[in-house]
Amino acid sequence: MEFFKYNKTYNFMGKSKIAMILSIVLVLASWAILATKGLNYGIDFAGGTIVQVKYDKKAPIDAMRERLKADKLFENASITEFGSPDEVVIRMKTSSANVTKDIGDVVREALKGTGNFEIRRVDIVGPKVGNELKEKGLMSLFLAIAGILIYVAFRFEWRFAVASIVALVHDVSISMGAVALFSVDVNLDVLAAILTLLGYSLNDTIIVFDRIREGVTKSKGADLAAIINESITRTLARTTLTSLTTFFVVFTLFMFGGEIIHAFAFTLLVGIIVGTYSSIFVASPILLLFGFDVKKYHAKLAEKAKREAEKERMRAQFESGVM
Repeated sequence: MEFFKYNKTYNFMGKSKIAMILSIVLVLASWAILATKGLNYGIDFAGGTIVQVKYDKKAPIDAMRERLKADKLFENASITEFGSPDEVVIRMKTSSANVTKDIGDVVREALKGTGNFEIRRVDIVGPKVGNELKEKGLMSLFLAIAGILIYVAFRFEWRFAVASIVALVHDVSISMGAVALFSVDVNLDVLAAILTLLGYSLNDTIIVFDRIREGVTKSKGADLAAIINESITRTLARTTLTSLTTFFVVFTLFMFGGEIIHAFAFTLLVGIIVGTYSSIFVASPILLLFGFDVKKYHAKLAEKAKREAEKERMRAQFESGVM
């Protein structure tokens, strides 16, 4: 299936200034949201208790609140629908580790008389464990970014490595800004989505960078913008198909997967969009901003080929006994 005509080169770099301005605005807006509103940490990171309750009809949330107010254990607890009107979750920020009875039994006793229901899930995370999970989650994120930086710098060049890291920071910033804006609970599943996004975005960027490097190597001209435009055009069909198929799968999970994976799917949905965009309009234009010199790169390749040829000549002389 041919979406784009390869006999035409699209002028992506001609729109790069507008795209970069848009990216800067979105990133700064995301940072502002994160600084003012902050992230809504779930019990995985903040510690606390979640009790999931399912009724045989619409849950009487007002009656549940009145019943739970009578017990100090549920002070400042929040009760919200969980995917359907007959199912709710009770969230408490503090751990119930000091409760001598099972928290499920406590909730069952407190809600007696509000209707027919069952306790489907009880999750308890202490504040200390939550802090440890948060620290380890951030550490895993930084280690992933550091590993990516080293990998790209070794495989390509330092300018490519910095460009890919800038694109990743762009993607993560906008994704986390969207998570904060819509008050999505930040738990381990959101962290997993961010790490998945890093791999997805980097893979898309590497495909584009591979084609740019190939274009720089084969091209006799020195116009880097033209080389980038041609390289992105050649990968456009692959990028579009990959992004759309991934987007449709994640969108299906978001719509029909239930509340359990809602945060994970939402973070990935935003990440797929900005990750595809950044591979074209963020990572590639940065090569232009950093002044990547095609002529110097050709000279570097020629010098490398010359050294390899000299090594091969000396090896041949040694093997033939001529020194």
